[in-house]
Amino acid sequence: MTILTKQSRKTLPSTHRSVTHKFSVNGHEGYLTIGLFEDGMPGEIFIKMSKEGSTLSGLIQGFSRAFSLAIQYGLPLLEATDRFRNMRFDPMGQTSNPNIPQATSILDYVAQYLAFEFTSISPREASAA
Repeated sequence: MTILTKQSRKTLPSTHRSVTHKFSVNGHEGYLTIGLFEDGMPGEIFIKMSKEGSTLSGLIQGFSRAFSLAIQYGLPLLEATDRFRNMRFDPMGQTSNPNIPQATSILDYVAQYLAFEFTSISPREASAA
């Protein structure tokens, strides 16, 4: 029998720094906002897609909440991004970011961006399987 213990959650203060990044994947535009801890590491993410109210937009918001909770409960960022890189579903294709020219989904793009910007891996490694 496995006994679950309550993990502590590290949340961001009410006022904190953030980075907002405009992107597109195969012509689908979105904004990625990353709330930062004092050490400059991500503590939460929000993704806003241009087609408000769409199923895709709703699923992306759910992903953002789950991803944010995972890193707040201590999942290392690189391990978190590894789980979402190379996920394949539409929209996929060319991106607006020269460092990440191709993405296999919006989640793949976000994972590549976070890995590239906030870990020590290169853009090529960020897109590798």
